[in-house]
Amino acid sequence: MIKTAGQLISEAQTQISCLNVASAKSLYDETENVVIIDVREAGSAAQSKLTDSANISRGLIEMKVPSLCPDPETVILTHCGGGGRASLAALTLNQMGYTHVHAITAKFEDIKKVFG
Repeated sequence: MIKTAGQLISEAQTQISCLNVASAKSLYDETENVVIIDVREAGSAAQSKLTDSANISRGLIEMKVPSLCPDPETVILTHCGGGGRASLAALTLNQMGYTHVHAITAKFEDIKKVFG
């Protein structure tokens, strides 16, 4: 049986830390060593992005995150357009050995309102 994207995302979300926007903002404001990674495609990020985020599309996460976050203890917040890709990216980062990864499972517009 082939799994759908929705099924893979649902499975990932049982294995990772998912945060709503308010919880993510609190963690961001209270944490010193934190990185926000926008896992949308570069074109979407070029149109609108969070002020303090780095864009690494989900397809390049394994190759580019180690140079951005060499410390596996770095707090990483992933986000995308709706939470699905952020969840899959967070699972990948956990599998890579990052220990404090959280997916913001909200729509980009809602995240942008809070994070700027």
